[in-house]
Amino acid sequence: MSVGQELLDVPFPEMVASMGQGIADAQNQLDMNSVEVAKVLADTKIDVVPAITRTIDSDGDVTYSEASPIETSLLQAGLFPTFYQFSEAVIEVEMDIKTTTERETNIDVSAEAHAGFGLWGGSIQTDVSHNRKFGKEVHGTSKLKTTMVPVPEPPYLFPEVETVDNRPEADAETTE
Repeated sequence: MSVGQELLDVPFPEMVASMGQGIADAQNQLDMNSVEVAKVLADTKIDVVPAITRTIDSDGDVTYSEASPIETSLLQAGLFPTFYQFSEAVIEVEMDIKTTTERETNIDVSAEAHAGFGLWGGSIQTDVSHNRKFGKEVHGTSKLKTTMVPVPEPPYLFPEVETVDNRPEADAETTE
């Protein structure tokens, strides 16, 4: 198999499809986790003091008084879950392919000559051997890198908070 064929046999479409499906599954899990955190924040109640009044009297003495605590959820107190999304995904594939071919040829030549009584004779003996070796090493690495960033919560997940103050002293302050 040629080096070019080795590179063509890397299953890039399957790798990209698997990465895309993995990111989609992970994104779904991240979203569901944020929704679960929002539920916990909505169900966890704490006592919050809505206002503290600082009074400075004519002698310069400072006193503090606080409004009665009200029970509120962590979500109502402004604690929101973090939402994330994948902003980047990279597949890196590296391959090192090393092929070696080794040839070895051995030639052994021997000659013999005989002479005697007017006759002579000779022989040449040749022994040729060929040896060919092939070697192949393939090393590959792949790396998947993703980047996640926090994003704002969905706009309709949390209602707008409007404050209506019906206290009589609030009306007196605004009319002055």
